[in-house]
Order: sequence, then structure tokens, then C-alpha cells
Amino acid sequence: MTKPVLFAVDDDPEVLKAVERDLRQQYGERYRVMRAGSGASALSALDQLRRRNRAVALLLVDQRMPRMTGVELLEQAAPIFPDAKRVLLTAYADTDAAIRAINEAHVDYYLTKPWDPPAEHLYPVLDDLLGDWLASFRPPFEGVRVIGNRWSPRSFELRDFLSRHQVPYQWLDIESDPEAQRLGALAAAEVGGNGNGTAAPEARKGEQAVSASPLSLPIVVFPDGTHLLAPSRAQVVEKLGLRTQAGSRFYDVIIVGGGPAGLAAAVYGASEGLRTLMVEREAPGGQAGTSSRIENYLGFPQGLSGADLARRAVAQAARFGVEILTPQEVTGVRLEDPYRIITLSDASEVSCHALVVATGVSYRKLDIPGIDRLTDAGVYYGAALTEAMACKGEDVYLVGGANSAGQAAMYFSRYARRATMLVRGDSLGARMSHYLVEQIEKTANIEVRLGTSVVGVHGGACLEAIDIANAATGAVTTEPARSLFIFIGAQPRTDWLAGIVERDAHGFLLAGRDLMRSGRQPQGWPLERDPFLLETSVPGIFVAGDVCSGSVKRVATAVGAGSITISFVHQHLARL
Repeated sequence: MTKPVLFAVDDDPEVLKAVERDLRQQYGERYRVMRAGSGASALSALDQLRRRNRAVALLLVDQRMPRMTGVELLEQAAPIFPDAKRVLLTAYADTDAAIRAINEAHVDYYLTKPWDPPAEHLYPVLDDLLGDWLASFRPPFEGVRVIGNRWSPRSFELRDFLSRHQVPYQWLDIESDPEAQRLGALAAAEVGGNGNGTAAPEARKGEQAVSASPLSLPIVVFPDGTHLLAPSRAQVVEKLGLRTQAGSRFYDVIIVGGGPAGLAAAVYGASEGLRTLMVEREAPGGQAGTSSRIENYLGFPQGLSGADLARRAVAQAARFGVEILTPQEVTGVRLEDPYRIITLSDASEVSCHALVVATGVSYRKLDIPGIDRLTDAGVYYGAALTEAMACKGEDVYLVGGANSAGQAAMYFSRYARRATMLVRGDSLGARMSHYLVEQIEKTANIEVRLGTSVVGVHGGACLEAIDIANAATGAVTTEPARSLFIFIGAQPRTDWLAGIVERDAHGFLLAGRDLMRSGRQPQGWPLERDPFLLETSVPGIFVAGDVCSGSVKRVATAVGAGSITISFVHQHLARL
């Protein structure tokens, strides 16, 4: 934990040096000692400390300073660090002013100069004050802070991005959180006009009334005190130091997609000595990484979350030397035998001898008027676990009847007043695991409505209501709703492979026996041997996981396919 700060301010350099010396001697092991030679520089430093979310335990300030007295400084510092203990250093002639400051400015104590010896006149006073401060001190969060609006799509996208990349962050809602409003005021003042990177005094006086413009949200404040206003994903990626460029021009095997299948292929490939690169468009874990709980995965009797599975797999891959690019997207592939060359979204190219496509699937969009406008502002595709706490005490609706919808319903039932599942079919058991059906049936605040579908959405800045159609009666009812989570269909992202490898009518990749028409090899197949089990219509391009035509859509089968693919990669490499 970062040490709390003891902050001394005095315009006399010799006195300031003496104060700093005495503070360091007694408290240097437990506290960080800082100093400033004027009120203005002190306020600027305090603003930076607050932006970095550091704790200030004590302000020890001289009364007689030019342009800003000690009392004036303490009054302006109070909104920045309201819990810090405030001590005024005075000359004997300033005693009356110091007493008034205690009564009117809520100064905790005053000390007359000189305070020698400190063991008698300084430390006992500060020990008592710091003991009181420590009794109520709660260490501040040390990490990325995101200031935004719950219904802002850009705020949601950023929080979801940080969560899926396992980046610890603190969410501050600017509509209800005073700290968010204060930080927003600082950012607005910095942009607005004093040009020196600190908040103007006017902003401090009316902090809670000032907030950043809606166009500036979200604001991302980093641990070093710097911030970005409404940043692009690329800006956040650069600031966090995530890797998006390959370290080499050539690899034995490149894996496109970082879900369970891609991660398994990466672990097995690197562990068996192949120089391995994995490229993931969003975040490691894929669709499975957003699952709140996976309870039927072999070896985890208590279950585990998709995020935990992804975190463990990434750590395992890194231990074997897998190079991971995320977030990075593959936009195309070309063939120059014996090489398969991929193009990345930044126009760079990387080549390999074997390519494994494990891009998984995405949820299909609900095709009803107006829903695009409300996406990420009350309408979410997938579990959107970042919204769970915000749904506390509310009613949430979930569309879908497979495992992903059931797992999400169980998770949201811990926070929401009621979780309502809208299922088009006439049975949960048709597409959902039996254990999950039983759990849902036993959960009192989960309601399942079979034979229903969402046919309309309503709202201005955010979702306000949905239209629900009953398939049996044809009746349509409108119900108030703030959160709608959609888990329907499976849509592959394989357009970048169009014209290169064969796909089925829905865009899934064909492989192995599915390519053999009437026992004959696929058209244009250049080798005497038949395609391997998970090999596409292009030798050396393999497929694993949900993006493969006819896949089972289960985590365990995806992991199995990813690991098996590497055995075929070895056979392909041996024949080059």
C-alpha cells in the first residue's frame, strides 16, 4: 500500500527544511513526507495527489505566508482532503488568529514556533492527531478509475474492456458520486482554461455543481494522476501498455482467437516447442470469458467463472512463452506457399507455416426497430457482468434459453429484485444443461416465461420499457425495463476468410470429413493426402472451437479441439 502523506507548507526555506527533517525522523517509515513553499504550489500538489487517489493524513501549514495565509490554504484544501488533520504553525503574536481558526475554519490544532524539542512539543500532538486519523482511515483504491454515466455506451464499453482484460478499476458515477463530480470538475477546469494543469479556484468553490460535459465522458484517471477524456480504445491500450504488435515477422503457428480453443492451442503449441503467436480481437477468454459461472468443467467441482478460466489459461500460455497480441484484429490472410501471411488491423503483416482459426462466435443481434440506439445503454449482448451491481433491486430481463442465458440469470438473481428469462421455445431443457435447469427452478427470484420474445424497445437516453409477445396467444404487453441482456444465436466472424477457405451457408468453417464430397477431396486441394480432421480446404489452415461447422458449443469440446489441432499442425510441419 502507498504510504499516506504528511504535507508541510511554509514560505521560509529554513523553517520548511526543519519541519520536513523532524517529520521524516519520527514518521518517515510509515508516512511519505512532502513539502511546498507557497499556498498555490501546495494546492497544485494536493490536486495531483487526489487525482492519483493518494491519502493525505496531515497538513502542517504556516500562518504567515504572502498572497495566501495558512488559514486560507487550509480552507481551500478542505474539500480536496476533507479527512486530513489540519495543524497551523503560528508565531506567538498570532495566537488569537489561531484560536479563531480553530473555531471558524475547523483547524484541529495550532503550534507556536519554535517547537524544539520536537519530542516534547511536536510529536505528542501529531501522534494524537494521526492516531485519530488512522482509526477511521480506509486505504484508497490504487488503480484505474473510470468516471462516467451508467447509461453512456462509451462508459460501458470501457468498463467492459477493462474487466475482460483483468485490469482492476474503480467505477465512479458522475450523477451520484461526489468524488466523481470533484474529479470531473478538475478535468473540466484543466481543459477550460488556466492552462497549467491544475483546477482553477472557481472550480474548487463549486465542485459538486460542476461536471464534465457529456461529450467528455468517460474520464479515465490513471494511478500516475494523468487522465484521458473520452479516450479511444487505442489510447487506453497504449496507456495500459497492452501488446498489439508482434515481436517477430515469422512464427511456426499463429492462432487467431483467444477463447478456450485458441488458448488451448496456444498452450499445447508453445509447450511442444513451437514458436507461437496468439491474436485476440477483444480479450482473452472469448465468449466463455464473460460467463459468470461454469459448473460442469472437468476438474473444478465448485465451478469457476469464465474470467478465472481465462486468467489461468493466459498465465499458463505466458509461462510457456506464447506471445499474445490483444486487443488486435486479423483483417485478412494470403497464401505464399509454404507461408500463410496474416494482415493485422494496423496494416502490419506476420507470416507462419500453420494458422489455427479459433475466432468463436458472437451473439446474434435482436432485429427490432430502435434497438441499436439503446445498445450498451440498457440493452446488452452477453452477460455484461459489469452491470450486475448497478442492477441491485431492479428487474432485469434476459433473452435466450441456452447455458449462457441460464448462467447469467443465476448471477443476476444475486443482485436484481427479479430476473425474468424470455425463452422462445417451450422448454428450458432443450438447450440448457440439466444441472442449470434445476438451479433456476429452485431460485425464487428467477421467472421463466416460455414461448415469449421481445418485439419492441422504448427509451430516450436509456432503455425504459420493452414489448413482450406471447407466441401462443399473440398478445403483446409493454413492461418497464432498465436492463435487457440478449443471448441468442451464434454468429461467426469469418468474412476475412471469404474466398480463401470453404464455409457453410452460415459462415462457419468446413474442415476434415465435411470437406470430402462423395469421398473426393475439396476442389483445388493441392496435396495427395486428404485434409486432416480439423484442417480447412487450405493445407496448413486449421480450425478449432465454435467457429467450426457442426461444433458442440461447449467449453470442454473447444479446449479439446484446440489441443488436438496442434497434433495436426505438427504433422503438417513435418511434411513441409
